[in-house]
Amino acid sequence: MPDLSHGDDAAAVNALRSAVMRLSRRLKHQRVDESLSPTEMSVLGTLARCGRATPGELARKEHVQPPSMTRIVALLEGKGLVRLEPHPDDRRQKVVTQTERAEAMLDESRRKRNAFLATLAEELDEDEWAKLRAAAPVLEKLAHV
Repeated sequence: MPDLSHGDDAAAVNALRSAVMRLSRRLKHQRVDESLSPTEMSVLGTLARCGRATPGELARKEHVQPPSMTRIVALLEGKGLVRLEPHPDDRRQKVVTQTERAEAMLDESRRKRNAFLATLAEELDEDEWAKLRAAAPVLEKLAHV
């Protein structure tokens, strides 16, 4: 466990935060559809990973207020990227599912971002690439804690 009172740990945490933030910003510029906000893209990504969900479930997963998610879902529905279906157990609720158009857009977005990262990785030597490959599952774990 990192000890932020220890200089080396504090420096490592700071360097990791800074690098992840810069890389994230660079990846966000590799968008396929510039008309979607990063939040809208994130919601589509969550639906792709987790499957159908109610707006309330999406709001919790995306750390936004339910009224905000209702607006986001309406925007995505208007763009033909999600559809609302009746909830199987609660007629007062709706379930959000992504459309084939959203799936295709997310696939293209992943391809573009993966190609961008692969180009960056070409600058690494074999040892750096091996370390990065080994770190990927750890970074994935941190992203979902």
